[in-house]
Amino acid sequence: MSTYAFPPGGMPDMGDNPESTAIFTEAYAVLPASTQRDIVTSFLPDWTGTRVWVLARPLSGFAETFAQYALELAPEGGSNAPEPDRDAQAVLFVAYGAARLTMGPATFDLEAGSYAYLPPGSAWTLWNRSEDTCGVHWIRKRYVQGSGYTMPEAFVTHDRDVAPSPMPNSNGDWATQRFVDPFDLNHDMHVNIVNFRPGGRIPFAETHVMEHGLYVLEGTAEYLLNKDWVSVGPGDFMWLRAFCPQACIATGEGPFRYLLYKDVNRHVPL
Repeated sequence: MSTYAFPPGGMPDMGDNPESTAIFTEAYAVLPASTQRDIVTSFLPDWTGTRVWVLARPLSGFAETFAQYALELAPEGGSNAPEPDRDAQAVLFVAYGAARLTMGPATFDLEAGSYAYLPPGSAWTLWNRSEDTCGVHWIRKRYVQGSGYTMPEAFVTHDRDVAPSPMPNSNGDWATQRFVDPFDLNHDMHVNIVNFRPGGRIPFAETHVMEHGLYVLEGTAEYLLNKDWVSVGPGDFMWLRAFCPQACIATGEGPFRYLLYKDVNRHVPL
């Protein structure tokens, strides 16, 4: 079974060089895996045996639409009341280990690669009933109702069951696993997996209204953020405000893949 990158925790040796690629600018931030250590974890109300790396939160003048967490669940860790905001929707993506998700009367045993969409107001719980730790990426966004549209329904799937859709003119070197139909305007956020074969690339500087959280699941790349090329690898997190130019060139001998958040399908509030 495949597993995916997750914050490493622990603490480096006291003699290590603290210099890294960590940076926070007016247009983007990079939080390398090397910065995701024990000392920067948080704990949440109503969660047991769980610690969290808060990778992104709404910030005025930067990225304002979403929060992104990495949850580490110890054996028997979890919550019966995970979400305090009834207007918040969520995506859960399991990086490693096993977790049990309930949604109302339904129960789902999740594994690495499992993906769940949870609409606002959902009654859900999440517990690690195994003997090993479990890592789960959790993305939260307040739902914005669209005129004439209805709230999306909950669903659970797995990344192996979602075929990548190649981007035009890419010969499959750049493809996206879309967990939601992009033409379904009931949804106001997408969380997808973007895939590049070695040498695959985004061949122009994307510049658009969507905010992004990008967590590198595997592989390496050179990534353009605003005016800077940054080397990224497994566990690195990139956080982009609207209109930050971005491009990518995959390096290494294996695929480069990242979990991507973006806000979609709604008017810009004035």
